[in-house]
Formats: sequence, structure tokens, C-alpha cells
Amino acid sequence: MNAMYSLGFGVGTCNRKGEWLEVYYPKPMLNPPAAVAEAVIEVLKAGDSNEVIALDPAQLAPLAERLDATGATEQAEILRQFAQTQRPLVATLLFTDEAPQSVPDAYLKLHLLSHRLVKPHETKLDGIFGKLVNVAWTNQGAIDLAELPERQLEARLKGEVLDVACVDKFPKMTNYVVPAGVRIAHTARVRLGAYLGEGTTIMHEGFVNFNAGTEGPGMIEGRISAGVFVGAGSDLGGSSSTMGTLSGGGNIVISVGANCLLGANAGIGIPLGDRCTVEAGLYITAGTKVALLDDSGNLVEHIKARDLAGKSDLLFRRNSTNGAVECLTNKSAIELNEALHSN
Repeated sequence: MNAMYSLGFGVGTCNRKGEWLEVYYPKPMLNPPAAVAEAVIEVLKAGDSNEVIALDPAQLAPLAERLDATGATEQAEILRQFAQTQRPLVATLLFTDEAPQSVPDAYLKLHLLSHRLVKPHETKLDGIFGKLVNVAWTNQGAIDLAELPERQLEARLKGEVLDVACVDKFPKMTNYVVPAGVRIAHTARVRLGAYLGEGTTIMHEGFVNFNAGTEGPGMIEGRISAGVFVGAGSDLGGSSSTMGTLSGGGNIVISVGANCLLGANAGIGIPLGDRCTVEAGLYITAGTKVALLDDSGNLVEHIKARDLAGKSDLLFRRNSTNGAVECLTNKSAIELNEALHSN
């Protein structure tokens, strides 16, 4: 039998056509033990390729019993709780790490990220936008947009208001996962599929997209775009921005190393190494012309910012006299306030 990449038992929402809108996996598994995989395959009569299986209530008790015998007691307890609901249930079996082919396996991969089981870029998410559907996220759960007007009318006739928080393909992370040791001031600004390491603080204007996040600890008051990962001890100042691959960065993988500082309103379109600082208000793209200075402040040469991609101990600033973008050795790496990140 092939090893299994990931396994999840989920409860979700379907539209009236029976099409999946979203799935919640309480305890997703990465590389489950062989005994667990074997039990699931036998009870569900699954093959050895990636598969999404609608769970029949009659399958829950025997599957829970088999999982108990393998030591997977948490998974077994989840299945017993599933037996108490009439909601749509699903088992998603991924034997290989492939691009998502459906809503259930896309949601499983997003859960793997937010549960810190994989880091950004460690699981394939190619084409995920095409597999997810736009959903109205409401105080009554996920609703198909085609069914929304009727649901709104039904609520009004009952004297209620159906509150639509947003219309998006990705829900907010905290409705599915709240990682330990983090602070999130405005939960709507962190999407499911974000990876937040312990000690991370996301302030009110901070934003973290899917397949992006922080090693932790870190203070995020700016934007972490899809695909961007921020190293431990780094600080993204208010309204700062990282250019992800979905917003003009092309195929360049943007990242921020450890103990870096992006000043307020600063931005980067190149990856930074460790202990780098970008002056407030300065936006650096790959093609930005940079005056490279030596330790004495003398001009060495003019280069493009892409030539400094991934290098450590750099300070990027704008010359206040002539407006030129300059780069020199950063001799004062940022140190985050330990008390601030003690949670």
C-alpha cells in the first residue's frame, strides 16, 4: 500500500445542488500512520489514489472502532461526534501532494497550513482559485450566491437580518483554526490557509493571505501577500506591503528573513535576507536602481535591487537630498520588544 500524504474527516456545507461550498476539518493529518491509512481504506473501500468520499452515517461507527484500535483516538472521537449531525460529511484521502481538484481537498490543504502542519510553499496549491467558489459568508454560514436572495427574503419574513460579512472564495482563518500563541486584532484580515507561527501578533491593519505567513514571533501591521513568508523576529510596519506572486511579483518568491524591519508604508518586490531594514515610505521593486555604498558611505556602483535579493544585513534608504535609493550595511538589526510578544 502507498503511504498517504494527508487525511481529513470533515463536516461542511453544500448548496441545493449538492455541490460543496466549504469544509471544516477538526483534526487534519499529515502523513498518517500506515495502520490508520489501512483502516480508512478498508472501511471506506477506497483505492490508492486521491479521493473525496461522502461519508455515510452507517460507516462512522465501524470506522471509529477501527481507528481506536490503531491508537487514533482523536480521529475516532471526531467520527462519533459526526454521528450526531445531519450536516454533509466527507473523508478526504490524499495519497500524493497534487494540485487541488475539488473544494474538499483544497480546504484540507488550507487547513494543513493554518494548523502549522506544512509551511507556505510546502504543499501544492496550483489552480486553487479555479476549484474554490465565491461564497457569501454570513451569520448563518456559507451560502451559495445564487441562493442568497431567497435566503435573505426568508430571514426578513422572520423579522431577522441575514448578515453578509463578505463575499469571497476564502473564509477567515479563525472560523476554522486559531493557532496557539497568536494575537489577531481583526480576524477578518487573516484568510484560511495562512500560517501564523507562535508569538505572532497581527494588528488591526495587518493582513495575511493564504499560503503566506510568519515563522513567529513577529509584529505585523502591514500586508503579507500570498506566497510570502516572514522570518522570526521581523516587524512589518503600518501599511507596509510585500509583493506576492498574485499581485505583480511574477515567479519571484518574495520572503522576509529573520529580524528584519519594513518601515511604515514601505514595500518590497525582492526577497530579503536576515537583519535587513527598509526605510519608512520606501518601496523597492526588482528593477529599482540602487546606489550601493561602502561602510564609509562612498558610492561603489549602481545596481538593480534584484542583484541584492536574499542578501543579509542591508539597510535600504532614500537620500533626502537627491532622492536616490541607497543601500549600505545594516549595523543595527531590529530587536522586537519581548514583553510585547509574550502573549
